[in-house]
Amino acid sequence: MPDDLTALLAELTDAYGPTGSESAVRAVMRRELGPLSDGLETDGLGSLIATARGSEERPRIMLAAHMDELGLLVRRITDEGYLKFQTLGGWLDQALINQRWRVLTRGGPVLGVTGIKTVHVMTAESRGQVFKHDDIFIDVGATSRDDAEERLGIRVGDAVAPDSNFEELAGGERFVAKAWDDRVGLAVMILALRELRAGGHPNTVSAVATVQEEVGLRGAQTSVHHVDPDVGISIESGVASDYPGVTQDEAQEKLGGGPALFLHDSSMLPNAKLRDLFTDVASSAEIPLQLTVLAGYGEDGSAIQRSRSGVPTINVAVPTRYLHSHNGIVARADIERTARLIAETVRRLDRATVDEIRAFD
Repeated sequence: MPDDLTALLAELTDAYGPTGSESAVRAVMRRELGPLSDGLETDGLGSLIATARGSEERPRIMLAAHMDELGLLVRRITDEGYLKFQTLGGWLDQALINQRWRVLTRGGPVLGVTGIKTVHVMTAESRGQVFKHDDIFIDVGATSRDDAEERLGIRVGDAVAPDSNFEELAGGERFVAKAWDDRVGLAVMILALRELRAGGHPNTVSAVATVQEEVGLRGAQTSVHHVDPDVGISIESGVASDYPGVTQDEAQEKLGGGPALFLHDSSMLPNAKLRDLFTDVASSAEIPLQLTVLAGYGEDGSAIQRSRSGVPTINVAVPTRYLHSHNGIVARADIERTARLIAETVRRLDRATVDEIRAFD
């Protein structure tokens, strides 16, 4: 019998929510955040905003984690009934081949598989090539375009989600699933709000489950104007490097090593005083902490940081292996520790502390 956290993670990751089609994930978040907040709203793009009032109206603390996962969009249906697609988000072409997918039609999900030419008919040269996504198709078992449209109900513009079920690894200490980016952040946000609800906080917390992060941080850009935060905390899937083929110069996190603070990514530098507060809280609470410097990436914190006249912001992450694929791996301990670190830090963000963080010499 799965415990509460395992069941929550399974439900979040098994839900289909490619960019622009996050409704199934939003339903889970609405159910979970409702009892932990004093009100739920959605903005004009569909981001879900839960307001948890503490002892003071301000400062306002914005927690953000995105609901969308990488996906595809049906571009056209061939005469033979195969689907050609547009990618949604940063896929590697080689991660698309020979995988199962669900086409999200109005009548319900339709199973499909990305086809690949059998090795038996490939030339020696083509066997070593990477197939480009424009040359890949989805086979849904249709016999023609009419069959795909009329019997299966598939239309141009339908979203397509990876199909890969949640499973426990290593006796339940690690988990494998799709969509950890960023369902793991959503789970952390729920756990942190549970802790804050139980222990109180000297501020107003807006927990925002954003949409369309994978195609340009769009949900964060709109929801941050609704919240008008004094401090922003983005919660993300981190970039683990503790497996073959990744160097410490590329990424520095490992599973089981605790939450990670992003000190640099291609979209944001964190507020230094907020960074120091997180490291101080981690030390006093005896929470192991990892520091990450990435050349690439990009996350909702960037949109929060650059809103209005500027918001002190940081990105806190759960180390994750094999991002942007059908199967990623995370560790239970990292999820629990990240939630505790965020809750403990939010409790420290009273008016005086936030005023100091927002002050510059």
